[in-house]
Amino acid sequence: MTGPLAGLRVVELAAIGPVPFTGALLADLGADVVRVDRVPKPGVDPEMPPRFDFYNRNKRSVALDLKRSQAVAVVLQMLRRADVLLEGFRPGVTERLGLGPQVCLAANPRLVYGRMTGWGQDGPLAHEAGHDINYLALTGALHCIGEGGGRPVPPLNLVADLGGGAMYLTVGVLAAVTEARGSGRGQVVDVAMIDGVTHLMSAFQALRQQGQWTASRGDNLVDGGAPFYGTYATRDGKYVAVGAIEPHFYAALIEAMGLADEALPAQYNRSAWPAMRERFATVFRTRTRDEWVQTMSGRDACFAPVLDIDEAPAHPQMRAREVYRQLDGLRHPAPAPRFERTPSSLRRGAPAPGEHSLEVLAEWGVEAEQLDDLHAIGAIHQADGREYSGQPQAA
Repeated sequence: MTGPLAGLRVVELAAIGPVPFTGALLADLGADVVRVDRVPKPGVDPEMPPRFDFYNRNKRSVALDLKRSQAVAVVLQMLRRADVLLEGFRPGVTERLGLGPQVCLAANPRLVYGRMTGWGQDGPLAHEAGHDINYLALTGALHCIGEGGGRPVPPLNLVADLGGGAMYLTVGVLAAVTEARGSGRGQVVDVAMIDGVTHLMSAFQALRQQGQWTASRGDNLVDGGAPFYGTYATRDGKYVAVGAIEPHFYAALIEAMGLADEALPAQYNRSAWPAMRERFATVFRTRTRDEWVQTMSGRDACFAPVLDIDEAPAHPQMRAREVYRQLDGLRHPAPAPRFERTPSSLRRGAPAPGEHSLEVLAEWGVEAEQLDDLHAIGAIHQADGREYSGQPQAA
């Protein structure tokens, strides 16, 4: 293993969305992340071929049927050697499985038990289903995103699932691991996406209470209301983005646009913003996107072309930074952040469920007799079909 988290052992109970993303981030940083997958149903193909499930890269997979008490006992045995457990079920599910915090911390008092929900472990919505857009809606964040006079627009699932969810789970788990190394005591890290998104909205809550942020979409400094912070169509039907908030960057933008000699309103004259947006839109439509790139180059105008998902990897800055890496014949986002002495790495593509069942359980101290019992009742799966011969076999 390489990376600053080399030696950290993580057990991840299979889930979707933010929990796998946290697991992948920890694995990128060098942690040994073992995902406990469900035993696949015979003849049923996965919705996504495993190699394309980037959230599971750098992990190993054990496939167990957690509805069987014997399989739950194996997970508890693994947890005695683990530093972290990650789970993303609805409240009460792991308790019903026999893997709730009380049981797991009794098995390993130093364990950090990281759990993720959308609504939280309690409250009137705690047991309701939801996705990123729902959690984003409840926090007030979704209401702020979109064009003025238009409907709210979901910003992919980057904000609640990954920003308010996975990143807070990652920070919380690492903070708890750090504390546990001093105290010798683990704890539960309770992450709710509505908590994380609300925290991310701190500046806008402050601006609103200060009277500097209106409740209307497309009417404020960084929501597209300001003419100097937004996107504009170009002559070829593409788009550019400007973010010249500071006066000296704004002056550079105005000069590059050829507007320096016009008698323009003051930059922060909010009443003039609608008219200024129209003026900017007219100017940007006079050239193609790439012509604007040439015009803006080197001017510190806080300008960038809006690239599509296929164009982005080819941009010279992205190439120079090596923001993408090749793994298993696919283009992966490179691990982030970057470390001077303990670099992260892409070590393996995402595994098929149960690809490492025998290998991992042998390493983690599970006895051959237990594996034989699991195999006899169909509670374990080894993806490559290797037989159970009385001893777990290394891959």
